[in-house]
Amino acid sequence: MKEILYSPWRINYILSEKNKKCIFCFPASKENDEQHFVVHRTEFSFVILNTYPYNNGHLMVVPNNHQSSLSDLSESELTDLFLTVRKTERVINKVYSPDGLNIGLNLGKTAGAGVEGHLHVHIVPRWQGDANFMTVCNGTRVIPEAFERTYSLLKEQFDNETAEK
Repeated sequence: MKEILYSPWRINYILSEKNKKCIFCFPASKENDEQHFVVHRTEFSFVILNTYPYNNGHLMVVPNNHQSSLSDLSESELTDLFLTVRKTERVINKVYSPDGLNIGLNLGKTAGAGVEGHLHVHIVPRWQGDANFMTVCNGTRVIPEAFERTYSLLKEQFDNETAEK
């Protein structure tokens, strides 16, 4: 007998219009940050929750400038991007205490980029044994924390990090 797992949040992604507009190009107004799950902004980039995460706390650091290659970013944008990646690493470690992190970019469709035109850096907290039987047997991930709670915890820590500087 085949089991069926109910995942109602996936329907929004399945039915959403794709390739019409860049999911990372939205107004830079801080009033919209919670709506877009933006937890932190810098001069040239922002940090956003991945709404289809591999694990709790899966964040993406995205340059404001819509570019598909690191080579297309200015020195200032590139520096800001990776300083923000470093800050995001600190925040995730403080909030979730993972056993490790995956940090990476997928540049181009063949490399696995889901959003080809706007580069972004994935930062995924990892714990020993987090790829459990659900992923192995069913290709399904279990995310035990609501996005709203994840957003609140990470936003608070980013705000604390910024205030400490």
